[in-house]
Amino acid sequence: MARDLKNKVVVITGGAVGIGYEIADRYLQKGAKVTVLLDIDDRQGTEAAKSLCTKHGANRAVFMKCDVTKDLEPVSNKIIETYKTVDVLINNAGILNDQLGKKTIDINVWALIEWSMKFWEHMRTDKNGKGGTIINLASIYGFRVDQYFPIYHASKFAVMGFTKSLGHAYNFNRSGIRVLGICPGFTETKLTADPKTWDDQCLGNDFGVFVKKQLWQKVDSVGKAAVDVFEKANSGTAWLIEGAKPIVEV
Repeated sequence: MARDLKNKVVVITGGAVGIGYEIADRYLQKGAKVTVLLDIDDRQGTEAAKSLCTKHGANRAVFMKCDVTKDLEPVSNKIIETYKTVDVLINNAGILNDQLGKKTIDINVWALIEWSMKFWEHMRTDKNGKGGTIINLASIYGFRVDQYFPIYHASKFAVMGFTKSLGHAYNFNRSGIRVLGICPGFTETKLTADPKTWDDQCLGNDFGVFVKKQLWQKVDSVGKAAVDVFEKANSGTAWLIEGAKPIVEV
């Protein structure tokens, strides 16, 4: 499969703001045919698509309202009916709130798995698909451990395991689908603006001190990393982007 974004149809969950929006912008700059932005926020999604179309041209970005935990079938079917072939799926939607354990797993893990499997079936060359790429947004919390977010850790470790297993060379060779992971470090987004630890009363102050010592970056670093990973990575691999430094396989 060509590692070239030119003329690709790209679907991005959580695509209205932050990392998702930045990836859409970067992929359009690299020649993607269209980015389909899925998000639960109507206003932000509409504004995001409008902004990207103003920058890159009419119909280059499309917004579809979507709750990734509930709307897989109607939204994915609409996308496939409209564009016939989807080349890239980016599972970016997620939450960072350890006080909402079930919701964390539903969004960060189960929805990601369901969307991956739906488009894996659509893309697989052994069933008349054209191949493609699935990129899962994991996190440094998918391979490093601290004491503040055990449920978020669990969700991102799950993403890493799922990515490396589905992306195994055996599955790539029979399907023509790369499955890749991106592991951002601390990034300035809406997600990290107000994180909830599992025990804020005891951990809140300590966490505040902890985060100030971390290597922070802006979303543009993750957007660039998403291009680099698409262009260079082999299936089943995961890549760290931290402190705006070059990507490193993890």
